Amino acid sequence: MNLPIDDADVHRAAMRARALAAREAALPEHRAVWEAAIAVHLDDLIGRLQPRVLAFCWPFRAEADLRAWVTRWLAGDASRVAALPVVTAKDAPLVFRRWIPGAALARDRYGIPFPPHGEAIRPDLALAPLNAFDARGYRLGYGGGYFDRTLAAMPLTAIGVGFELGREADVLPQAHDRAMDWLVTEAGAVPAVR
Repeated sequence: MNLPIDDADVHRAAMRARALAAREAALPEHRAVWEAAIAVHLDDLIGRLQPRVLAFCWPFRAEADLRAWVTRWLAGDASRVAALPVVTAKDAPLVFRRWIPGAALARDRYGIPFPPHGEAIRPDLALAPLNAFDARGYRLGYGGGYFDRTLAAMPLTAIGVGFELGREADVLPQAHDRAMDWLVTEAGAVPAVR
């Protein structure tokens, strides 16, 4: 769908709001079932991709909570490293710092925990949360463009992780948007359709 930029922005904002409202309204027990299915699909996909350094996001606004899955993944091999994103400047790419379960974390202006210290590390693969998304792998985050800037500056395998209730036919990507390589929801793990 080709819309003028202003119209596309209105439609994208409506899709984001709809996806967030549906996710936040979902019952915790439903999200728990969906998260369990996502964990099974991640086991298979990450087992095939074999990253050494994996980035993920702390759950925000009823996103899929991957902390237990990442903790389990780390326990499977002592050479594995997990990382969380850190916002260092408004218009800059994300920086990733090592996450160790149980380590002290600071909170950003939204209350999202992040490692306050440590050197930046480069992940092989990043699990990015999905609000609204389409089969081509384009996603709507929260509108800050952090993941898009990061993927432009730091090519890596990007896996969008979210719930089917956020699926749209077309999220109307803009020129700067970067598509995910894979999509993982409770329904399965599939490569983005190019």
